[in-house]
Amino acid sequence: MTQEKIAIIGGGVAAMTAALYLTEQANWQQQRQITIYQQGWRLGGKGASGRNAEKGQRIEEHGLHVWFGAYVNSFKTIETVYDKLQRPSTCALSTWQQAFTPHSFIALQEHIDQQWQTWPINFPVLAGDPANGSLDITVWDFVKMTLAWLKEWIPQVELAAGVHAKNTQLTTKKPRDKFLLQHFHQQIHALVADNSAAWRTFTDDIQNLNQDITSTPSLLVEKLNHFVQSSNTLLPQLTEKKDSLVIWYIVRKLKRWLSQEIIELLDDNAQLRRIYICADLAIAMLVGLIKDKVYRDGFAVINKYDFRQWLLKNGANKQYSVDSAPVRGFYDLVFAYPQGDFTKPNVEAGVAALAMLRIALCYRGGVMWKMQAGMGDVIFAPLYELLKQRGVKFEFFHQLQQLTPGVDSKGQHCVESVLLQQQVSLNTCAEYQPLVDVKNLPCWPSEPLYQQINSAEAELLQQHNINLESFWSDWPARYKAHFGTELETKTLQFNEDFDRLILGVSVASLEHVCPQLLAIDANFAAQAEKVRTVATQASQLWLTKTDQQLGWQYMPPSEEGPILSSFSEPFDTWAAMQNLVEKEQWSLNNTPQNIAYFCSAFPCKEYPPQSEYTFPATAKAQVKENLTQLVTTNMQPLWPLAYNNNAFDWSVLYADNTTGHARLDQQYWRVNVDPSERYVLSVTGSSQYRLATDGTQFSNLLITGDWIKTGVNAGCVEAAVMAGMQTARTLCGYPQHISGEDAF
Repeated sequence: MTQEKIAIIGGGVAAMTAALYLTEQANWQQQRQITIYQQGWRLGGKGASGRNAEKGQRIEEHGLHVWFGAYVNSFKTIETVYDKLQRPSTCALSTWQQAFTPHSFIALQEHIDQQWQTWPINFPVLAGDPANGSLDITVWDFVKMTLAWLKEWIPQVELAAGVHAKNTQLTTKKPRDKFLLQHFHQQIHALVADNSAAWRTFTDDIQNLNQDITSTPSLLVEKLNHFVQSSNTLLPQLTEKKDSLVIWYIVRKLKRWLSQEIIELLDDNAQLRRIYICADLAIAMLVGLIKDKVYRDGFAVINKYDFRQWLLKNGANKQYSVDSAPVRGFYDLVFAYPQGDFTKPNVEAGVAALAMLRIALCYRGGVMWKMQAGMGDVIFAPLYELLKQRGVKFEFFHQLQQLTPGVDSKGQHCVESVLLQQQVSLNTCAEYQPLVDVKNLPCWPSEPLYQQINSAEAELLQQHNINLESFWSDWPARYKAHFGTELETKTLQFNEDFDRLILGVSVASLEHVCPQLLAIDANFAAQAEKVRTVATQASQLWLTKTDQQLGWQYMPPSEEGPILSSFSEPFDTWAAMQNLVEKEQWSLNNTPQNIAYFCSAFPCKEYPPQSEYTFPATAKAQVKENLTQLVTTNMQPLWPLAYNNNAFDWSVLYADNTTGHARLDQQYWRVNVDPSERYVLSVTGSSQYRLATDGTQFSNLLITGDWIKTGVNAGCVEAAVMAGMQTARTLCGYPQHISGEDAF
């Protein structure tokens, strides 16, 4: 049997997922050869992390990475990796349960009366393994689950209304609305065992439509939950229209009651305000899911709206809800600020609504799961180890330069050749060994292992502090000036070196690596243009004090540090990561007590030509300025004890042999401006341009990444994993089922 040669360009989540599933069949090596080409010294793409050997083997990330408990496909994949790898028990993270721990404490920031107020949220821990969950739930399922949350919130609001002598009686007068409630009663009366006075009054009023029908908010929302659980509700072409009108009428009635009786209580009652915001957003989403017939046509029908615009359209309160902390927190989560402009947030309503509903309603275990080391250590090191065991070949230090189109034997467009730049030469003929051991855990280093590189090249790289992962690297020019020759290249030829090509670079790279392909394929070109990206910034602080010693006031029963968002720019997200100190390798008598991660979008309107080598350094300097602002000013509401007379106490920062502002220099910050590192956005109307993995005109090309059509259509690990699974399935038929891919 002739083996199919598969070349994979890039080592991010999607590409590695594709490689994993391509090697899941026991006899895969009889059918295909797989070679992965990766620029630089490590796998990971936007999720790469490294260990800094000079600074306590500390973890240095591209940004903050946590997984949601609704990442069904991601957990299925990583559990497969750990189960098949069978690491020895002496390994620091030998099982996926050791590598991930559930996290339930989320904090949002509200800006009220020119002050920041913390909204702490403790999500319940739910039984189950995220891998056994499902994203294959219908919009109607979401309607049911959202109404179940309303059933929790509305009685609390009604109780507060009663305390403040507000009206809790609802009256229906219009004949049309009375007939809707009559239909509602007919559908549920047999399902309800209720002897309360409120239900008896409601029933009596229904039977006499000549009088007004009285009810209460709690009664309506409770019985509406019975209604949507009925097997007869929303039967196509039977009662669908009337049933949808019932739901729409009742939730809008609840909305009017909230507006008339509750609004004026919100400014003086933070707890009530937060319940109101949750209920108001839920009602707006329910109205939209019904009115826009999302339950029938799928979430794609509302992607023409920005999420905030859609909420307003469906009645969400502009003053309290539309720009509330939960909404801002979601925009922050997906860096939904094109060009890093925080005044112009933009995310597709269908993508956002689906993601928010899945996160809140589909999780297992914790709503989030924290990795117990760097993402490189937890995800990409075991992936690399398993794929190496299986016989996959890795070619590090190979940077993609160009894809050249051609025509195959059937007259179809294809990729004729792949041009790669060989960034370094190794000092032996052996393969590059990329991992280092840190406290019995295989990890990626934060820089190349220079002892494996040609000594003259290694010296030159270190002398000029060359970043082999940078699009704007001047390494080719430095190399030529020093050695008098160009860096070597390697050309892969179709039918000789590869039969199928998996392109795992990110969407912003397309204009640079395959402009000739884009010129041929208009849909591919539209995808490259319309699926946009944004630069991001990230920083990490090692601290001499715990969160409580810094003045953080909220300690949940789980004693977890917060993952906090919807905060002030330039860094709107903070995660307390004290749990990672023990995974680093500090001196026993001089160890940090805490670690704080920060991230946000990075303002950048234009990206200069590749020849402007100083651009990354200039952008990184801006991140340091932003970090300085963060610690000297912005964090005071969260860490009040880190300030003396409004001045930041620099001793809070862990550092060696230095004092004052210089201690900041020993922290870590980065800017992700490279085409392969920018975050993939879901701007309004862009999902329609996303192609499937085999959606280009090129017969031997498969595209993969969180930028293709997946059923998530947003920048995240779950979308990337789904893309990789789809790519593998196209080539080998496995995996057959990918949870949630048909949502749009």
